[in-house]
Amino acid sequence: MISVSTDKTKLNVPFIQDFLKDIYWAAGRTIDEVQITIDSSVCFGIYLNEVQIGFARVITDYVVFAYLMDVFIAEEHRGKGYSSILIDAMMNEHVLKEVKIWRLATSDAHFLYEKFGFKALAHPEKMMEKIIL
Repeated sequence: MISVSTDKTKLNVPFIQDFLKDIYWAAGRTIDEVQITIDSSVCFGIYLNEVQIGFARVITDYVVFAYLMDVFIAEEHRGKGYSSILIDAMMNEHVLKEVKIWRLATSDAHFLYEKFGFKALAHPEKMMEKIIL
């Protein structure tokens, strides 16, 4: 049975960190850093028979803006539609229903997010960023 939960006490933080530490967007993230991101976000765990198989989090003000981050499904569970179940749960989460602007960054999963209404920035020339390495 597949389920999605926002209960942070159910999250398997070592599982999350083990995945994130090797992925291009979060390489080297420590378990302490993962815990800080969890504490500061609306988090979603996806579970197969109560065992966590994926994760995602949202940074938000709950009204105007939400940023989707750290979305993943464990390698051995990909290709079964679980990422769509996870994203659908996020888009329908009651505490996020008032959010007007959603953003995310992806290098390789445009097809997934397009199913939920995401598209390229309408005015990328208005966006700026500051990266501290």
